[in-house]
Amino acid sequence: MFNVLNNIVDFESLSVLDLFGGTGGISYEFASRGAEKVICVELNHRHFAFIQKTVQELGLDQILPIKSDVFRFVKSCRQKFDMIFADPPFDLKTLNTIPDLIFEKELLNENGTLIVEHGSKNDFSSHPNFTEKRTYGSVNFSFFEYKQ
Repeated sequence: MFNVLNNIVDFESLSVLDLFGGTGGISYEFASRGAEKVICVELNHRHFAFIQKTVQELGLDQILPIKSDVFRFVKSCRQKFDMIFADPPFDLKTLNTIPDLIFEKELLNENGTLIVEHGSKNDFSSHPNFTEKRTYGSVNFSFFEYKQ
């Protein structure tokens, strides 16, 4: 996915929201490519502790880990981002609601991009902000942007 993003994104000034951060891999990747600010939201205590430890050990000051339920965080968030990446569990019952929630809360800056990682069961192609889908084996990445 980052090979695709390299061709369309200037990482150095990005503000990024990483939802369902897991062990933080996506956040670390954005930070290593020069993202200005990365907020990584993860609910699992062990994963969150790992992210905190790794951020501190590597001196990744631009990453702010937040221990929270993603849906609660998004509903209360007042910031806007250039890039939002969501990697929810593929069996999450509310996975299909993520794009609507992001656009309803207006969390993307103008020309911002939402990327949702998902399995083959989800199809976002009819969403009004959907732009494209990339498939790599059993993993799909759906891209969304504001459409004028």
